[in-house]
Amino acid sequence: MDKYKFGQFSLKVQPKMKTIHELKGELANGTVTSQQLVEDCLKTINAWDPSIHAFLQVLESEAKERAAEIDKGYQQEAPQGPLAGIPIAIKDNIATVIGHTTAASKILENYKAPFNATAVNRLEQAGAVVIGKTNLDEFGMGSSTEFSAFGATKNPWDTDRVPGGTSGGSAAAVAAGMVPAALGTDTGGSIRQPASFCSVVGVKPTYGRVSRFGAISYGSSLDQIGPFARTVKDAALVLSVMAGSDELDATSSPESVSDYVAACDTSSVEGMTIGVPKEFFAEGIAPELAATVRQAVQWFEKQGARIREVSLPLTSAGVAVYFLIAKAEGSVNLARYDALRFGKMDLRADGLLERYMEARGGGFGPEVKRTIIMGTYALSAGYYDAWYKQASKVRTLIRREYEQAFKQVDILLGPVAPVAPFLFGSKTDDPLEMYLTDSLTVPVSVAGLPALSVPCGFVDGLPVGLQVIAPHFEEARMFAAAHAYEQAHNWHKQEPALSQRA
Repeated sequence: MDKYKFGQFSLKVQPKMKTIHELKGELANGTVTSQQLVEDCLKTINAWDPSIHAFLQVLESEAKERAAEIDKGYQQEAPQGPLAGIPIAIKDNIATVIGHTTAASKILENYKAPFNATAVNRLEQAGAVVIGKTNLDEFGMGSSTEFSAFGATKNPWDTDRVPGGTSGGSAAAVAAGMVPAALGTDTGGSIRQPASFCSVVGVKPTYGRVSRFGAISYGSSLDQIGPFARTVKDAALVLSVMAGSDELDATSSPESVSDYVAACDTSSVEGMTIGVPKEFFAEGIAPELAATVRQAVQWFEKQGARIREVSLPLTSAGVAVYFLIAKAEGSVNLARYDALRFGKMDLRADGLLERYMEARGGGFGPEVKRTIIMGTYALSAGYYDAWYKQASKVRTLIRREYEQAFKQVDILLGPVAPVAPFLFGSKTDDPLEMYLTDSLTVPVSVAGLPALSVPCGFVDGLPVGLQVIAPHFEEARMFAAAHAYEQAHNWHKQEPALSQRA
């Protein structure tokens, strides 16, 4: 371990970390077994997770048992699913029968889900091996994974800095080579922002594209499950397995699912019209970061795409709208954690009110309490019309604004976050400053659009992500553009020094 200096930046082209597609080929020809892949992941987790804390629980015995079953199928030359034998980590606010599902909260510390989330079921039906549950901001509320009740996750590129949030554990696990892919949830940027901070690919699908059944709700009209992976094509494969309607989720869409992997294989940006929102480069965006993203945009222009500046004036209202809606919905969803149905049962309080105070006061962290207070206020009599109702109206205007933009362009490009990964503790005392780190992702979530983050460079050794935004249910177009950019650059092939193996 002394050989590696944590918190220092290093690049290494031609990485030892392999993609899902590379591993699938090796599994198919017998070069490697699923059990070997699981063992490799477990070794990497054991070596680096004490320093990163990406995982809340490693399901070692369950993963080994599952991998052995998959290997028997390969040996018998039985038909295999598209993810057969591939280890995958699951964010710990997504229900799994194996292990615990805690949402990184003390109030659910010992909770075992009686069912799998639909997304997890579909991954397992495709042959994936669930290897562990990853850390997050408690109940998906935060932007840095500093608000986990079980300790913060560190950024593999610089362990003095945050990995982003709320899906920071999943992003860090992929970035550090612990797993080839992981699931996260994105309410206002919780996949894209940590993907950008950790230099991996992270995808937020169209709202309704992936079933929310089994995902512990924060903002019910915003939450979406999506994948992290090392490459765009890998992320496309994982999403294609999960996508589609689900009778257990009334908000899932019956819209047909395109072949996302094929879209990557035939990707070309020549002739595309690409919009660049001027508001995404306004005051408040770090100049070096903006310059790095503009270099990525210039590459598209050199490949024959038409670049067009567009205006999304309501971008500045996105944070206010998002947090009013999310906090209001979050306060309602948190009402069930009362120690009667969920939560700690060993309470000493006698009265019902005292019981609530003891269970929720001691079981919830500061950001969750903030959500309850802010959301309850926004929904209270006399304030509902002034706050929540008005936010809902502006939400409709934001959605229409994007719809108008997509009448002129095929996709939108811009930064994922206005800042690079920041130091631990630098924003926890100022919630508003923390919320503003999501200022470029929340408008997309409010509009329900698909978007992804793909690595596009570094500023002072810290990763920068390019945000690719597409119209509703046009994930294939988004993957095609992002894959074309990725394959022309080596950003996705570079590893943090922390994850380089001896």
